[in-house]
Amino acid sequence: MNKDIATPLRTKAILNQYGFSFKKSLGQNFVIDAQLLENIVETADVREQDGVIEVGPGIGALTEQVARKAKKVLAFEIDQRLIPVLKDTLQPYPHVSVINQDVLKADLPAIIQEHFTQVERVHIVANLPYYITTPILMHILQSGVPYTNLVVMVQKEVADRLAAVPGTKSYGSLSIAVQYFAQAKVVKTVPKSVFIPQPHVESAIIKLERREQPPVVVRSESYFFKVVKASFAQRRKTLVNNLQSFLGQSYSKSDIQDMLDAVHIDGKRRGESLTMDEFATLSDALYQHTGSE
Repeated sequence: MNKDIATPLRTKAILNQYGFSFKKSLGQNFVIDAQLLENIVETADVREQDGVIEVGPGIGALTEQVARKAKKVLAFEIDQRLIPVLKDTLQPYPHVSVINQDVLKADLPAIIQEHFTQVERVHIVANLPYYITTPILMHILQSGVPYTNLVVMVQKEVADRLAAVPGTKSYGSLSIAVQYFAQAKVVKTVPKSVFIPQPHVESAIIKLERREQPPVVVRSESYFFKVVKASFAQRRKTLVNNLQSFLGQSYSKSDIQDMLDAVHIDGKRRGESLTMDEFATLSDALYQHTGSE
């Protein structure tokens, strides 16, 4: 077996060989702990007939661990400077393809259809750049990609928000948006010391298992997400106040209170106290009354 890329010595040697300098704007932090990366692959339950999409492979530390288990690996790397590095470090793994593209601009279902015809399941693994974690996750979830497990390393604070339950400080519109598509679980906290350069924050591994069906049925998915977002617009405000800002001058507070009363939701509550079921009921009630997106 080839030597692990994810060791301090090997990582530094590769960086020196290519004169690579980290770009702060791309949020580059490379992992130097092979055991941790093995844990990510294990958590994703990658098997030998599976395909894996990776986002932001860097110098290939996680890619290598995935490639040792999977049948086919496809990695999206936005930094042109890393393409020759990856060609070198991933040479022992001919079943790995690297695409020099921004994953946010990728048609993921089409790419899966093209590259993963011979695999049983598709997983997504990544050490995500922290500055763009949410857009990447929502792009993947909303694209309808038929993945089985999505396991990513993110800022711990974000991981807590993704998996948060109602009534907690971390619970918000992101929690609901993600949990609508997947079951979220924080697997473990990761210290700063496993990265080069070290980030300023703690990290965590989170696992998202795709749901076959959302846990709630709503009349309009896009309107549901708008209502959720509006309900958290100002966390300290009550539902009635946040919803009035959302619905505009056409509806008075008493109009909104009447709509809420009709579905037995107290307008004095705050967004963070509502379950996803309650948001679905609320969204449908507002949609019915306002008749608009």
